[in-house]
Amino acid sequence: MADLPEIGKISPEIFDEMIYPRLGKKNKNVLVGPQHGVDIAIVDIGGGKVMATTTDPIFIVPEYGFEKAAWFALHILVSDVVTSGLKPTYMTVDLNLPLALKKEDLNKMWKVMTQECDRMGISIISGHTAKYEGCNYPMVGGATVMAIGDKNKYVTPKDARVGDKIIVTKGAAIEATGLFAATFAPKIKKLFGADFAKRAGKIFYKMSVVEDALIAASVGVRDKGVTSMHDATECGVWGGLFEVATASGVGMRIIKEKVIILPETKIICEYFNMDPYTSISEGTLLITARPHKAEAIVKKLKVNGIDSSIVGEVVPKAKGIMLVENNVETKLVHPRIDPFWIAFAKEAGKL
Repeated sequence: MADLPEIGKISPEIFDEMIYPRLGKKNKNVLVGPQHGVDIAIVDIGGGKVMATTTDPIFIVPEYGFEKAAWFALHILVSDVVTSGLKPTYMTVDLNLPLALKKEDLNKMWKVMTQECDRMGISIISGHTAKYEGCNYPMVGGATVMAIGDKNKYVTPKDARVGDKIIVTKGAAIEATGLFAATFAPKIKKLFGADFAKRAGKIFYKMSVVEDALIAASVGVRDKGVTSMHDATECGVWGGLFEVATASGVGMRIIKEKVIILPETKIICEYFNMDPYTSISEGTLLITARPHKAEAIVKKLKVNGIDSSIVGEVVPKAKGIMLVENNVETKLVHPRIDPFWIAFAKEAGKL
C-alpha cells in the first residue's frame, strides 16, 4: 500500500485504493462522480436540468488582510464549479474558526465573501459557523458551490475530443506569482524594485477563472465550442493538462513556447527556484475547444481583458501526451510534486 503524502493532495493510487471504491449508494442520476482530474460532479435534477457541484476548503490567510484573503478564498471555491460552463447558483458554508479570530475580522471576511457572491449571483443557502479549539489558519472550514443549468450545456474535464485545440488563459504559475508577491511583498520590492512589486501584486487578483470560464462558454459548448475546462491548480499547467488528457482518455501535443509566461512570473519563479509550468496556478484556465471555435474563444477572452493562447491540440491516446520544446518532442508525465510548496515553506522559514 502506498504511503500518504506529507503535504498536498493524496496520490491517485491512494484515491483508487481507499476512496473511489467506497462512495455510498449508487444513483443513476449521478452523471459525473468523483474521479481523477475532474473537480466537479454533475447530477441530473430532472426537467432537463443538471446541477454541478464542487467542494473545497475555505482558505483564509490573515497576512494578506482579511478583505484580500476573503476574495481569494471565495474565488478558489467558485473557480472549480464554473469549469462546468454553468453559472454558479448556490453555496453552503462551514466555518470552523480559530479562537483568535476577532469579531471585526470575521465581519471584514464575511462582508467580502457575501458581496462577491451577490455580484456573481450566488445565494448562500445553508451552513455552520463556530469557533473551536484546535482550528487554525489557513483552513478555517469548507464550502460547496452549486451551479444549475441545462442538461445539454455543461462540460467536464473528461470531455476533450481528438482534434480539439488547447487554450491556456493568463499564463503559467499565476497563483505562485500572486501568492509570493502578496506574502513576501517587502522582499520582492527590495529585490526587484517598487514598480515590479506593484505589477506583481496586481497578479493576486488574477487568481480566479470565474470570468475566463463563463466568457469561454458564452461562445458555445460541446460541438459549438468549448468541450472541456479545468483550472490549473496544484502542479500547474502541465499537471492540469495531464489530468484533462487522462480523464478524457486522449493524448495531447503541447508546444511549450506557446504558453504565456508573464515577465513577473519568470523573474519570481527563477529567483525562488520554481518551475513555472508545474507550479500552482489558480487563475489559469485550461480549455479544449472544437478547432473552428478556438480563435473565437481567444478573441472573446481578449475583448474582455483576458489574454490567452492556443498551445496545442488533442490527439489520439495512442500518440501519448507529448511536450514540444524547440521542435523536440518528449513525453509529458504528471509532475506529482508542486515546487511551490517547498519554495514557499523555505521563504516562510518553515523548512
